Amino acid sequence: MNDTMVTLVGNAATAVEHRLTTAGVPVARFRLATTVRRYDRTRECWTDGETSFYTVRSWRGLADNVAASVAVGEPLVVQGRLRVREGEQPPERGGQRWFSAEVDAVAIGHDLARGTAAFRRVTRVRTDPLPPQQGDPAGAPEAGPAAEVPNAPHEQTA
Repeated sequence: MNDTMVTLVGNAATAVEHRLTTAGVPVARFRLATTVRRYDRTRECWTDGETSFYTVRSWRGLADNVAASVAVGEPLVVQGRLRVREGEQPPERGGQRWFSAEVDAVAIGHDLARGTAAFRRVTRVRTDPLPPQQGDPAGAPEAGPAAEVPNAPHEQTA
């Protein structure tokens, strides 16, 4: 697994597009703008460098949370796998070669260096059936730790 993992800090440049795939998997997509700021010693002030735009995709529960939490212009921190795509426009559109930087996100959050946020935990209901538990003839899960849903995100309790 030689994925290039990146962490980007920037602003949501477009509204989040949230949809379901044909298989019913939630996916969210938006563009993130990142701009380098440098201190110009000759003018004694901060100046903006070039802005880079990245397409950010998230899947499943993260996609649902992004759609409910992110708006245009909000400062974000995105961590995920970098993908660089390339292609060529059709000849009638000039035939130009293009490149696109995309991130398959594993984590997205508001940049708390530039503001505050209020976190709300989301509880999801599992839709696929649980396998029968050992020692339970009815196949119903027992109460307590043995009834935990396999492959569910780990939650910390305060």
